[in-house]
Amino acid sequence: MDEIAIRRLEMDGIIRKILVDRQKVRDAVRLAERDLALAKRLAEQDCDWAFSIAYNALLQSGRAIMFSEGYRTSSDSHHSGVVKFLSAYLGNPFEREILAFDRMRRKRSVAIYDTAGSVTRSEVEFAIDTATKFLEVAKKRLSAFLGD
Repeated sequence: MDEIAIRRLEMDGIIRKILVDRQKVRDAVRLAERDLALAKRLAEQDCDWAFSIAYNALLQSGRAIMFSEGYRTSSDSHHSGVVKFLSAYLGNPFEREILAFDRMRRKRSVAIYDTAGSVTRSEVEFAIDTATKFLEVAKKRLSAFLGD
């Protein structure tokens, strides 16, 4: 964990300290599990929405990690704040996953707000695979909060 980078995010107003709430951690993990399951079921029907829901599973996994460390994003930088926090918290071993998360964040924005049909089947598969792997990482790191 890069404590200097995390402090800088806090000073810049991107994240803020909160009390650690075990229930918030568990709830975020449950949301990630729910969204991942739905994304898998929806993948054959609607690529845009399946991608967006898989992205949300990834976002919720990241939020769970943030909550476990006593942080949340500010309202202005919610999605990008999670990406920035995870980059500082997880560091270089997860650089590829964080870059994928950020690319998915931007792609989701296009799919939701700009262009219908912009997500391909291979992008959905990648999103689901990335969200699945990241949820597994989060659950391992959060086992004390999850009772595993």
